[in-house]
Amino acid sequence: MPQASLLQSSNSGGLPQLRGETTDLLTTSVPASPPKTSPPLPSKPRRHRGVATLADVAREAGVSVMAASVVLNGAKSATRTSAETRARVVAAAERLHYRANATARALANGRANAIGIVASHWKEDANLYFMEILGGIIESATPSRQTVSVFMLQGWEEAQQRIPEICDGRVDGLILVAPRLGIDVSGWMPRQVPVTSLHSENAIDGVVNLEPDEEAGSFEAVSQMLAIGHRRILHIGGPAGLLGAQRRLAGYRRAHEAARLQPPDDHVVHSSLNADGGREAVLDWLQRHHGEKIPEAVFCANDAIALGCIQALAMKGLRVPEDVSVVGFDDIWFARASSLATVRQPLHAMGRRATEVLMEQIQARREGGQWQGPANIILPTEFVHRATLKSPR
Repeated sequence: MPQASLLQSSNSGGLPQLRGETTDLLTTSVPASPPKTSPPLPSKPRRHRGVATLADVAREAGVSVMAASVVLNGAKSATRTSAETRARVVAAAERLHYRANATARALANGRANAIGIVASHWKEDANLYFMEILGGIIESATPSRQTVSVFMLQGWEEAQQRIPEICDGRVDGLILVAPRLGIDVSGWMPRQVPVTSLHSENAIDGVVNLEPDEEAGSFEAVSQMLAIGHRRILHIGGPAGLLGAQRRLAGYRRAHEAARLQPPDDHVVHSSLNADGGREAVLDWLQRHHGEKIPEAVFCANDAIALGCIQALAMKGLRVPEDVSVVGFDDIWFARASSLATVRQPLHAMGRRATEVLMEQIQARREGGQWQGPANIILPTEFVHRATLKSPR
């Protein structure tokens, strides 16, 4: 409608008529009215950086967001959705290159497709024992498309608080590596997910444990050392209260008993489970026994202690194995790389088997049953004779 007519019409309620120049002036100064438009349509769901959302798929397929979620996140109720609806949702997801949210899918079908590993944080040497086990876990979990999450504790005293937090739906099961927990964990250990342990300090109710036959491995190693002529064998053990250290010391003593020998009391000393501990233990022993006969061989509670032992002997001008033989325990990569004689506990295989047992437990629980295997699984050890062990001069 022309502006002059608009003004005349608007003044029909008794206002004076505007004519002539005044009318022209007002006509040119009044802005044109915007054209009438329809109400704006609802905006499409926003996409973050071009990534399709579940709402995008629902809109594309012409269904509710809940229906799209049921189909795409694999909920059990998806079987009650019609085939035609499922086909539309799947086709829409493919057109939009939609990727389901892993957390939403886990909540929908009760499966996180993830396992957790809980271990205590190491404060000194790199924990090669843990790394060997971790390699076995990953090797076993990968073909099953399982995510592996590692949760480190400052110490096992944190377990009572942290483990229940971890079992909040983010993992289907847990593997505890060398846990040091109390016997009674019934008040706080989660029951909604299965738990497997490796090298547990004690039996834990409801937790399947895997461990090597440490006493047998120690017995075999020391028996071999005695068989080739060694008689003065110094044992650098782990911490006195540690179960694994006690078992390795028991094998050392049993080998002497089998050979009808009695090692001197001062040929057993204790150390922390690292190279520094081994080095300090040997240097201290040599200082306390200055001027006496040195041991013909040293049997160490683990390979890290053996490394420290070799360093200490070198500092004193003693050669390995010409002057003193050295044997470790574990067979970590350092032992293999340096040709250290040692006891091989199957760390990699332990990690693989622990994962297999955990997955079997998870599957049994999903089927409404219980895993029927043993509560404690013992794996064999093997003595590996390498360059650091030879007959005494």
